[in-house]
Amino acid sequence: MHTKTPLSKGSVTHSTSKGKATTRPANAAIGFIDQLLNKIPLPRWAIYTIFAAIILIFLICIICICAKCCCKSKKKKKKKSDDQINLQGVNGSTTTALVQPGSRDGDYGSAKNRGRLLYSLEYKAPELTVGIKQAAALTAMDLGGTSDPYVKVYLTPNKSKTFETQVYRKTLNPIFNEQFKFEIEKADLSESTIVMKVFDFNRFSKHDVIGELRLQLDSIDWNHVIEEWKDLSEPSKFEDEILGEICLSLRYVPTSSKLTVVILEAKNLKSMDPGGSSDPYAKLQLVLDRKKWKRKKTSVKKCTLNPYFNESFTFDVSFDQIQRVQLVISVWDHDKLTRNDAIGKIFLGCDATGNQLRHWADMLSNPRRPVAQWHHLLSSEQVDSTLQLKHTVRIPIINKNF
Repeated sequence: MHTKTPLSKGSVTHSTSKGKATTRPANAAIGFIDQLLNKIPLPRWAIYTIFAAIILIFLICIICICAKCCCKSKKKKKKKSDDQINLQGVNGSTTTALVQPGSRDGDYGSAKNRGRLLYSLEYKAPELTVGIKQAAALTAMDLGGTSDPYVKVYLTPNKSKTFETQVYRKTLNPIFNEQFKFEIEKADLSESTIVMKVFDFNRFSKHDVIGELRLQLDSIDWNHVIEEWKDLSEPSKFEDEILGEICLSLRYVPTSSKLTVVILEAKNLKSMDPGGSSDPYAKLQLVLDRKKWKRKKTSVKKCTLNPYFNESFTFDVSFDQIQRVQLVISVWDHDKLTRNDAIGKIFLGCDATGNQLRHWADMLSNPRRPVAQWHHLLSSEQVDSTLQLKHTVRIPIINKNF
């Protein structure tokens, strides 16, 4: 009996000493945290809220990083599968790749199927009629596996007029059925080439080229109408002169007869100064019934090829006039000592074509809402020949009181 009692006490004191040893560090940690929280001059609920927000932001960052990694792996898999499909789709005949005028030696054996175009040609002096019938099996340029195709038609080397078809949304087999007429003498046919270039339309970025057809007119028999399918080839990269692009916003309010034009910015303008830069500014001019009507201009931006204007201009244009008026926008290089040089020009209105006509139609179909879009600048000669303005002779008045 005497020996059992000390053993039981010793066992009890031993177990309690272990409990104290394990609980002391936890109590010390909690006490340390409480001291830190007491030093912060904020209520406890605010501190807990801040900690919860930090943890939430950290979790969101981790989720975003994981999502990006997954997207990259998916893109790599898609690219690999596309490469395999392209390699399997190449047939043994490479004659078309060799004959196409725009192809290079480096493209031999890796010809890309860009689709086909059905066109027609008819010549009755002095008028050449080019028909864009339809396209088939075009290359998908958008993420959804489709494209928004349209066709641009012009003659070289005298690129005086450029026509564009309508844009057909989300299709690889558009049916155009549009005709365009060029005035050209029969003697000039032997030195001319008709270009039919298929684009994928993008509202806020550069339009992607799907493919093109180039036909030398000296090798065509004009005794009958030509209508045939041809495969699109790789577009030529060195023919068109890059003048730059301009972004503008249009807004028309019929109730107040106000046309508001905002010149937002321009990019990749052609260099006009010896130092490789320009001093650009933009001119706005309204043309009513082929006569110059109203004009305004922006400020000059020094030494830049990518000017940012963000300048707004308002014109009083009635609803009857808005259907007959043309908006001409030109970009110029300002020179102090010499004459200002024209960089490029576009015009919008019901008589325009292509992207310019679409932008104008979007403005009219969305009254009181600003509609912004990028446009490629064209040469002044090309736009002026299309507008064919009536030049009026101004008679100076010497004595106004007469």
